[in-house]
Amino acid sequence: MKPLSIEDHLAQSSFEASPPKWHLGHTTWFFETLVLMPRGQNYQPFDANFPYYFNSYYEALGPRIDRASRASLTRPSLEQVHAYRAAVDESMSELLDKQELDNETLEVIELGLNHEQQHQELFLTDFKKALGQQPFFPVYRADFKEDRREALAPTWLEIPAGTHSIGSRIDTFHFDNEGPLHEVHLGSFAISSELVSNRDWLAFMEAGAYTSPMHWLSDGWAWLQEEGIKAPLYWVAEKEAWQRFSLAGLVAINLDAPVTHISYYEADAYARWKGLRLPTEFEWEAAADRFAWGERWEWTQSAYLPYPGYKPYTGPAKEYNGKFMINQMVLRGGSIASPEGHARKTYRNFFHPQFRWQFTGLRLAKDL
Repeated sequence: MKPLSIEDHLAQSSFEASPPKWHLGHTTWFFETLVLMPRGQNYQPFDANFPYYFNSYYEALGPRIDRASRASLTRPSLEQVHAYRAAVDESMSELLDKQELDNETLEVIELGLNHEQQHQELFLTDFKKALGQQPFFPVYRADFKEDRREALAPTWLEIPAGTHSIGSRIDTFHFDNEGPLHEVHLGSFAISSELVSNRDWLAFMEAGAYTSPMHWLSDGWAWLQEEGIKAPLYWVAEKEAWQRFSLAGLVAINLDAPVTHISYYEADAYARWKGLRLPTEFEWEAAADRFAWGERWEWTQSAYLPYPGYKPYTGPAKEYNGKFMINQMVLRGGSIASPEGHARKTYRNFFHPQFRWQFTGLRLAKDL
């Protein structure tokens, strides 16, 4: 967060994005509330009002500020939030140093560390959205690379019909929505070795796809008309040539880099325009060892639903994932904003179909 000014810490671009100061306070609150308060000997909360400010969506843990109002938190000050962070870090260090911790406590701490990594990614994407609403395309960090891998010539990877193990094994960390491990039978299919590129997307645009309802889902076409969408998020028409706003400022579009910041609706329309489809999340996972992934979160055509035998976390963390299993679509892979080591092929990200402020892209599939 070093490049940020004090004013930057209150930037909230939309309902789904949060300001940097809130991210910092919320991740601190998670450790205080779910680890220290239940287990820290004689632990006293840093401030009795902070749970109201920094609780995200945990109904069982009490009332909280409305999500859309997080940018209004001029109090506590940024200095107080940093002090809060330092105090909780110190108490966590004491807990880890002085006590023999049981497995349940260690599991909650591990969940907290992975939760923190999720918010490190959200910080980047949320703040990019805030910068994208400023005039003159301000720079977050001049050396930030959003395109780290150019597409090769795509090939079709053919997967024969068969049964595949889907989900995480018990002996490795995973979020509750990644389990349990189960068998899925898939028909034969092929999946592209490469993500769809900016060059591919430009052809889609030039074919008039954003002005014709032919390939769009009904809800997608209504969204397109209501929002006036004509291109991926952050694309800017400059002197009849497209450029793209990035965390390094306004840059020329690299035609061979994967397209990004597209909604599920756009991804689905592109696939239909090509006479193809998006892979299911199960197809994606079954084939993931055969292609490179991690550059973009990849939309799948799978609705976000529980696996057979799904069990949420126990205790307050029960609200972590399961209650969002409605009206959202699954994305797989990871992105250039994901912390190193955070993503895995069983990871199930999920967003509403109109959202595109994350580094989202697509990979095509077809039946055989």
